Amino acid sequence: MLKPGDQAPVLEVPDADMHPINTASYRGKKNLVVYFYPKDDTPGCTIEAQDFSDLLPEFEAHDTLVFGVSRDNCVSHAEFRDKYGLAVTLVADVDGQVCKAYGVWQERQRNGEKRMALVRSTFVIDKDGIVRHALYDVKPKGHAEEVLELVRQL
Repeated sequence: MLKPGDQAPVLEVPDADMHPINTASYRGKKNLVVYFYPKDDTPGCTIEAQDFSDLLPEFEAHDTLVFGVSRDNCVSHAEFRDKYGLAVTLVADVDGQVCKAYGVWQERQRNGEKRMALVRSTFVIDKDGIVRHALYDVKPKGHAEEVLELVRQL
């Protein structure tokens, strides 16, 4: 798992419109918020994405880009974005390599059964590509506002 002070892994994945995203190109220019969520168009994930979208102008005012990451594909992301009018950039980590690099693909136990799952997590990354905050197993409601406060402190 990543912790504050670690170099953030680079995202090299497509967005909902299948355009390549490479976060290395933002080094020295933008702060990043990278939030991981389990599944498009589910109640908690929708709340979280809407909240980040609503606050996007404030993140942008602090030189910060927001990326939502899940294992869903680009088509699913585009449908999710369009259905709810989301403004955040959703990126597809279909093979799970980014999830593994960030340490959010973890073994979970539910109803006595162990399986691998994406743990809802958020990373605040400064312009130098350093993780400033690593928040694991977060709750969706009110989370975007909490993250915005952390960004304001950068």
